[in-house]
Amino acid sequence: QALLWLAGPSFGFYQQRLRAFSCGSPAKEGESSSSRGLKAPHWASFLGQTWGGDNGGGGVQSPGPAAASSSWSRRSSGGDEYEKRYNRAFSSDLRSQLRDAARSMFSFGYDNYMAYAFPQDELNPIHCRGRGPDRGDPSNLNINDVLGNYSLTLIDALDTLAVMGNSSEFRKAVKLVIDTVTFDTDSTVQVFEATIRVLGSLLSAHIIITDTRQPFGDMTIKGYDDELLHMAHDLAVRLLPAFENTKTGIPYPRVNLRTGVPSGSNNETCTAGAGSLLVEFGILSRLLGDSTFEWVARRAVKALWNLRSNDTGLLGNVVNIQTGHWVGKQSGLGAGLDSFYEYLLKSYILFGEKEDLEMFNDVYQSIQNYLRRGREACNEGEGDPPLYVNVNMFSGQLMNTWIDSLQAFFPGLQVLIGDVEDAICLHAFYYAIWKRYGALPERYNWQLQAPDVLFYPLRPELVESTYLLYQATKNPFYLHVGMDILQSLEKYTKAKCGYATLHHVIEKSKEDRMESFFLSETCKYLFLLFDEENPVHKSGNKYMFTTEGHIVSLDKRLRVSVGQNTSPEEQKKPGKIKPNELKANNSISNCNRVPDERRYLLPLKSIYMRQIDQMVGLI
Repeated sequence: QALLWLAGPSFGFYQQRLRAFSCGSPAKEGESSSSRGLKAPHWASFLGQTWGGDNGGGGVQSPGPAAASSSWSRRSSGGDEYEKRYNRAFSSDLRSQLRDAARSMFSFGYDNYMAYAFPQDELNPIHCRGRGPDRGDPSNLNINDVLGNYSLTLIDALDTLAVMGNSSEFRKAVKLVIDTVTFDTDSTVQVFEATIRVLGSLLSAHIIITDTRQPFGDMTIKGYDDELLHMAHDLAVRLLPAFENTKTGIPYPRVNLRTGVPSGSNNETCTAGAGSLLVEFGILSRLLGDSTFEWVARRAVKALWNLRSNDTGLLGNVVNIQTGHWVGKQSGLGAGLDSFYEYLLKSYILFGEKEDLEMFNDVYQSIQNYLRRGREACNEGEGDPPLYVNVNMFSGQLMNTWIDSLQAFFPGLQVLIGDVEDAICLHAFYYAIWKRYGALPERYNWQLQAPDVLFYPLRPELVESTYLLYQATKNPFYLHVGMDILQSLEKYTKAKCGYATLHHVIEKSKEDRMESFFLSETCKYLFLLFDEENPVHKSGNKYMFTTEGHIVSLDKRLRVSVGQNTSPEEQKKPGKIKPNELKANNSISNCNRVPDERRYLLPLKSIYMRQIDQMVGLI
């Protein structure tokens, strides 16, 4: 597949699992609803455990799925209800209808933004108004970190228009951005958000316009003179002060686009915010031939990397940029850390620098050693389903019993490295939560089987992983998942003028906000899931998506080093990765890691699907 196997046979690897203890079991026939599933007495065995290879007999041994199989067969005497629901073939007509529904979803949000909100940053879809920075309350970071008074939603949606083949609207939108948007504004924004949403989209759209192959149709613009690239350069220069006057090289979290770092700025930043700038800054440096941007981003990554625990290899989630002291010692897959892992791998895929892959390999192994709980294999054996938990970065001790919705990106990342089997299990867990609520609560407590934080802001992570798993397996199960997600969004989040954040996933009450990533990611991944003939899949080109869902073609121009591993003055050329240095099985495609006989059955055995449904209180 054009998209997927950019991380295919020569990049993927399959990590060996440490043997895990098991802490629960599927409900047996005759159990009451109050005792069914993986309740606190079982999950409590995670508490206080230091995770290593040997459980020392400290775990609660589960009878596991095998013991429940006879009960399951009796329950499903009319046939396997999971296979009945999910293994139906999708006709081309149904896929076309769902593709068009995803396109219509995007158009409804985009058209209403243009009608009622542009040139402001976001659309309030309930009251049909625009939203910009909260000038009256500078401390309102939920708004001001993201909204910079630069038509955010329009910029963030540019490449979605191209991917959907809407050349006329793409050209119109690009011209509007060029003619109306300026970054010379008195706005204090988060460096991370401005980078992934604005800088990334400008670069993606520029690459689409200047691509000589034009796979999405004619997206060229008459008289285009690299204006989007110049705008990206202007924005990045305004973000550079965040990297100055820090003793560690880790940037300040926020910068005023006109005046630089505000006086009295917070010296604390999250690992993802400081360490997830390398893809966009690296692309900009390589397109311009100016190493400055990639160098500062890479310096920040290295600074964070050098602060990891010597014992576990893990990083925390909040760090002081002046002292290098870990203020937040939680290590997990979600908020504060998620895209740091993602960009180690994606930077390697784009730029081919050996050190990025080496860092990713090391931290991925640490994640498996200390964060992963449950049985050793996803689709066989006894014990609980695999689950990644939040631990202390220094000891590996469990810190809490919740996960957040951002972690749903991780199965997609596992697909890119070829760890498809484990991705299948983790994705099934998040999908089970979605089935229960019709959305993903922002934070879910797996011990209490209940949300800790109840809102859902139209996040794309589960859709993204669903799309990537479908590309890897071609299993119709993932089309059913996508259909469920699309229908839930239509049913619960559609408002008068767009799609609204769910304030409460149980009550389904709404908040008057449509974040820009709904158009740049959620709608895009749904559309691509059902659009088998899209040029992303059929053109023969290879693509990668940034953490904000902006599409970037793998281009030899991006493999040309501009001295980013040293200061801009030194300009030393780093070594390149050699094929025999990859942790990979290069003899076969990772696609073949999923046995042929299971390609068109459920990706996960029914007894394990049932077990996961019990785990979240569905049954």
